[in-house]
Amino acid sequence: MNLLEEVPIKTEEDIIKSRALAREKAKEMGFSVVDQTRIATAVSEIARNALLHGLGGVMRVVVSADGNCIEIIVEDKGPGIPDIKLAMTDGYTTKKGMGYGLGGASRLMDELAIDSSVGVGTKVSMKKYLRS
Repeated sequence: MNLLEEVPIKTEEDIIKSRALAREKAKEMGFSVVDQTRIATAVSEIARNALLHGLGGVMRVVVSADGNCIEIIVEDKGPGIPDIKLAMTDGYTTKKGMGYGLGGASRLMDELAIDSSVGVGTKVSMKKYLRS
């Protein structure tokens, strides 16, 4: 996998930048408009989580060497997720959101992995594969 770019997530504007970058790279790779939208929406949800819950973070876009997979990694140094299973439940929220962030992103992408430690931070890795 090759790191393409990264975007710090410190403001609402950075969420928009993260979403735009992911969509741009997906388009360059040849993803359909529908998959570009899925990727951009998942990035938006997870970047928003990093900003609201993780006190900011960074988003990285990585592409596989064969160009058939885009991976989005969002990391923060926030409080961590004490119960990942609960956090993945639709409707669960610790803020005033709709509670579809993690679960929704998981349904939009082909793979989603969460590594989180309370008091240390959270890393969410999402992958979408290019269908031929």
